[in-house]
Order: sequence, then structure tokens, then C-alpha cells
Amino acid sequence: MNTRIFRIEVRDEVLGIVREPTALFFSVLMPVAFFALFASMFGGEGDGFGVESLATYGAFGVLSVVLINPGVGLADARERGWLRVKRADGTPLGVTLSAKVSAALPYAIVTLAGITLVARLTAGPLDVPQVLRVIGVLVLGALPFSLFSLAVGARFSLNSAIAVLNALLIPSVVLSGLWFPLEMFPTWLGDIAVYLPPYHLAQLALAQVEGGAMWGHVAYLVGTTIVGAIAAALAYRSTEV
Repeated sequence: MNTRIFRIEVRDEVLGIVREPTALFFSVLMPVAFFALFASMFGGEGDGFGVESLATYGAFGVLSVVLINPGVGLADARERGWLRVKRADGTPLGVTLSAKVSAALPYAIVTLAGITLVARLTAGPLDVPQVLRVIGVLVLGALPFSLFSLAVGARFSLNSAIAVLNALLIPSVVLSGLWFPLEMFPTWLGDIAVYLPPYHLAQLALAQVEGGAMWGHVAYLVGTTIVGAIAAALAYRSTEV
């Protein structure tokens, strides 16, 4: 029964995102458009934005979906009273929250597909196995961030949740070197990156292209998952449904 309810919940969440063109624009089209802009500005002939840039900028694209949508959806459901309705009709809370996270994944994949297309047009043929590994790492590695999204959605109103999540997203991806190389920043500012989870997500994706150590980044993301799960649980337990 829970499996059937989960499928229905995911379907409703996906349709809810589709019906909201503003969310679709900021979640999918804006990251792809930014990547196309940066590729046209900084990608020269024979030096386009290839798989390496897919790993870094793609991390931003995924986070713009997975960090924003679940929390915004939860805050909206709280304000509209849908969580009370679901609790009354016996829908398990875990199913509802899992559906909100799962519904964001198709949009994350579409965003990555758009960025990959731009990379193909600017850099020429891409190594398909590398692209698939990078996409897989980015999608799976971004899931821990959805826990922080749910924590914010459980505690803040809809408008406040949107503001808080964007305030977390933009500075962290910039300081993690996902938009611009860290070499462009002052040394002290670039040193902050190693303490930010988006940096480790991007580095784990880059390791699929360039090789290098991965387990330190994996460990950091596992720690991020644990902290995010605790934050989400505490936030939900202390909020009014």
C-alpha cells in the first residue's frame, strides 16, 4: 500500500512543479541559461566548457533543484494545510517527504541534460561514459542537500523558505568554485571552499573525469547527510503541522 501511495505522491509533486512555471524557470532553465552565458564568455575555440565544467557547474544545476524544491514544497504544504489532511487520511509522513525529494530528481536530470547539451555545442564531442558517471555522482551526491531543504521547509513560511534556501544556495556555490575557478578569489576566500559541502560534491564529480582521491569527499558528504538528517528531524518535531 505504501508503494502505491508513494507513486501517487510523486506524481502529484511532479505535476505540482509543472503547473508552477516560475519554479520550473528558476530550477531548470536559469542554470542552463547561466551555463550558456558563461560558456559564450569564457569558452574559446577548442577550449569550450566540456565534461570538467559539467562536473562543477552541473553541481550548481542539481543543487538549484534539490536544495530548493523539496523545502519550498513542504513549506507550501504546511501553509495550505495539506500535511494535516495527509495525516488525517493516514498517509505516512515519510512517504510524503520522500515523494517531495524524489519528485525533484527528474528536474535535476533535465537540468543536467541541458547543461550537457550546451557543453557538447561549445566543446565538441564528449566522453559519454564520463558524462554518465558525472551525472550519476551529481544526482546521488546532491540528495543529502534535500534534507537541509526539508529542515528549512519545516520551520519557515513559504516566502521565508524561498529566501533562506536561496541565501544558502548562491553564496555556497560561488565560494565552492562552482561558478568561477577558486584561483580567481583571494587565497583566504578560496580556503573557505574546503569547508563547504557543494565543493566536495563538485570535486567528487571531477574525480570521475580527472581521477584522484574520492573517499575524503565521500566521507564529507556522508557527514553532510547525517547532519542534514538530524536537522530535518529536529525541525519537523518542533514545528506546527
